[in-house]
Amino acid sequence: MWQKKIKKIIASTLMVILPLTLQGCTTVNPATGQRDFTPFMSPEKELQIGAQQHPVILEQMGGTYDNPEITQYVNNMGQRLVANSEMSNSKFTFTVLDTPMVNAFALPGGYVYVTRGIMAMINSEAALASVVGHEIGHVTARHSARRYNNQMFAGIGTVLAGVVTGDSELTKSLGQGAQTFLLSYSRNQEYQSDELGVRYSSRSGYDPYAAAEMLQSLDAEHKLQLILADRAGEPQKTDFFSTHPNTQDRVTRAHAAAAATQIPENSRDRNQNAYFNIIDGMRYGDDPKEGIINGRNFVHPVMKFKFSAPENYLLQNSSSAVMIRGKGSAEGSAVMFSGASMENMTINQYGQKVWEAFEIENPMQDVQALSINGMEAMTGYTAMAVGNVQHNVRLVAINYGDGTAFHFLMLTPESKLSALADGLRRMSFSFDKISDAEAAEIKGRNIRIVTVQNGDTIESIARYMAFDDYKVERFVALNGLTQGQALRSGQRLKLVVWDD
Repeated sequence: MWQKKIKKIIASTLMVILPLTLQGCTTVNPATGQRDFTPFMSPEKELQIGAQQHPVILEQMGGTYDNPEITQYVNNMGQRLVANSEMSNSKFTFTVLDTPMVNAFALPGGYVYVTRGIMAMINSEAALASVVGHEIGHVTARHSARRYNNQMFAGIGTVLAGVVTGDSELTKSLGQGAQTFLLSYSRNQEYQSDELGVRYSSRSGYDPYAAAEMLQSLDAEHKLQLILADRAGEPQKTDFFSTHPNTQDRVTRAHAAAAATQIPENSRDRNQNAYFNIIDGMRYGDDPKEGIINGRNFVHPVMKFKFSAPENYLLQNSSSAVMIRGKGSAEGSAVMFSGASMENMTINQYGQKVWEAFEIENPMQDVQALSINGMEAMTGYTAMAVGNVQHNVRLVAINYGDGTAFHFLMLTPESKLSALADGLRRMSFSFDKISDAEAAEIKGRNIRIVTVQNGDTIESIARYMAFDDYKVERFVALNGLTQGQALRSGQRLKLVVWDD
């Protein structure tokens, strides 16, 4: 009986809401041919949200990449694609973000972003056009507005059900069901944006089949990251709760969308030479001003310090912190390294501030004073359950001097603590200052375009990659090649090299 009661109340409530909103908010979207029902976000609201969030995106993701030629190149491409979209008269803003993250995304209101990380792995102008066109598709299809709208109505239905029944478990269950629907719908949005990207790129004179090439590159990058994390060969996990569909499925769909344009395959130049000329010399990976990862070592030439992670740990850098995650035998262990001002504080007070900032409910136990390479330091820990697994949480804070401190916050499963503790301790004690001369020697990495000569192989070129490990695997993924593939004389390829 209560099911019928819920349905009646929800239906009657929606009957009150819908007449007030349907007439003004339901339109046929020219990009999708579908009706948009978005009472909670008008086009004007989308513009407002995009304008408000744009500076936030720039602050959080490294700002605009400081290369006017690349910036203009992407903007020209974007405007060309917009001119062939259903929003040809709308203003779009295209930004290249100065981050090594492999990503592209769009905000409501026509704000489209690509990172230099994704540009580094792209292998032609047509492939980049498919990415930019895809993100334009998210805007023209008003996916952000529709997602916001669906979340609002999912929330209404869930709250009503909870009120009617007084059943918190039912409320949780309905909430999970709503989220599952939204995630599934998001996958459909991705498929739809792939198709729109093909539409806009083909209309703009680009090779539409490059979209499938780009998605294969994404898949190759994903597999490389599994190799680096010692997880190669793992079965593909279901994407049921993912907002992005399986890449291989998208490759098939993108190729079908390209074929549907009736443009013959290989009939259009993908403009690789033009694209390679633009990205030749582009920054790859970490910018030295944010610190450099080299294998298990991290060094910061501006702040002048260094440390080394234990074996079986991977480092990931950002402008505000270094994440150090365990792999293999250290799977499940993680460390966050960061720093802040400690003016007018003792090192113990600084450590307590960090502890409170992470909202660790348990008090810090066994607080001890340390000396790390001549610098005053402290440490303390607690034991707590994280996701039903007992963990050891340890903080090591170091007084660098000049009113600055740095800290390692370590999260280690208790079951692995005895095996990992020594390596984590060595990492803490590897933290040290570097001299001005050492800092001046630190170099970043760049993309360099090279031309294949007679007799060159993947292995003979890959040995010049500016990495200590997995040179061949990185080179193959970067260039969209396959292991053992024969190279042809005159072929242009990307290398990652150290700064001159």
